[in-house]
Amino acid sequence: MNAICFDSLRKSYGKTAALRGVRGEVARGELFGIIGPDGAGKTTLFRILATLITADGGTATVDGADVTRDYRLVRTRIGYMPGHFSLYPDLTVEENLMFFASVFGTTLRDNYHLIADIYRPIEPFRHRRAGKLSGGMKQKLALSCALIHKPSVLLLDEPTTGVDPVSRREFWAMLDRLRQQGITILVSTPYMDEATRCDRIALMRDGCFLTVDTPQGVTGRFRQTLWAVSGERMSKLLADLGQCPGVQSCFAFGSTHHITVDTGVLTLDSLRRRLTGLGHAHVEIRPVEASVEDCFMELTNGE
Repeated sequence: MNAICFDSLRKSYGKTAALRGVRGEVARGELFGIIGPDGAGKTTLFRILATLITADGGTATVDGADVTRDYRLVRTRIGYMPGHFSLYPDLTVEENLMFFASVFGTTLRDNYHLIADIYRPIEPFRHRRAGKLSGGMKQKLALSCALIHKPSVLLLDEPTTGVDPVSRREFWAMLDRLRQQGITILVSTPYMDEATRCDRIALMRDGCFLTVDTPQGVTGRFRQTLWAVSGERMSKLLADLGQCPGVQSCFAFGSTHHITVDTGVLTLDSLRRRLTGLGHAHVEIRPVEASVEDCFMELTNGE
């Protein structure tokens, strides 16, 4: 039996549709990522699964319990970490943990072993108020509070947003250890590069799943010719690439621009000559392998 199942979930806020019949399942012990930009519907889906709001239509179960009919049971089986820091800022680190443990009828002492690996780095600051912690320390505290009652399912809504790259890497390493302990993890993120950390991913936009597969499966279906282009005037370069015959799509990608091309119209040399003729100096063009972000852009442009 899957740990999480949802089918035909719909949710609207007034005239705005947040979820449009989305469906999916997460296997027990799986680390499943939902990847998409702000406004894709990720947080709405998580709030439904966490029993914080009800769907307008469709069904969902977590650990075999219906999120509407059995919401009290669901809440005992999940650990939920919302996208914004939601602990008590005026309580200390230790007081927050003790409070959340007491809510579920346990104690920090009894379940310390469940969070030891995550909690130890911040334990020296246990008497510091939570609101005074750094972003990475808040992240570890929030995850500790979500785990203190030994949930079977973790729901993590954009847990790495707003933290530094080092803390992001540490957090994903912690998730990998939790997965090895058999905990099912559903995590959302706007960072496409985090997709490779997951067993499977769903690319989400406008309340729908565009595709669901392993990260390798998603990138393996990319069939277009992809080049990375860089130069001195990147803004003008992007605009000129968009007007170039044979360029099918282009978007900024870190320190380069990624373009898909019709090789029957363009070659590397002919594109370089065209850009040089438009006044671009020191242009570099090279073939690249598709990333999850490239696949997301292809799916988006194909609609």
